[in-house]
Amino acid sequence: MDVQHDQNGHRFFLEVTGGTAELSYRPLAGGTLELVHTGVPEAAAGQGIGGKLAKAAFSWARQNGVKLVVTCPFVRKWLERHPDEQDLLSVPPSGS
Repeated sequence: MDVQHDQNGHRFFLEVTGGTAELSYRPLAGGTLELVHTGVPEAAAGQGIGGKLAKAAFSWARQNGVKLVVTCPFVRKWLERHPDEQDLLSVPPSGS
């Protein structure tokens, strides 16, 4: 199961049981990406798919020198468990 990056569709995605899981983003000025929504089909819930999508997005951003803004609630929670990734944030998540 490899996460794919669809730059034209502004998403990282993965085909899973029940459909397509995705982490969508919005390009912002200065080459920054805003991670806006993670969706996983109910049939694939609880399998760590959302975390794989978040990890792929942060890995891609790190490899490409891109900063991230996180407004997606799932990714914000994921960041609490992965504080080592917060150096990629353009704006720190609220509450930190």
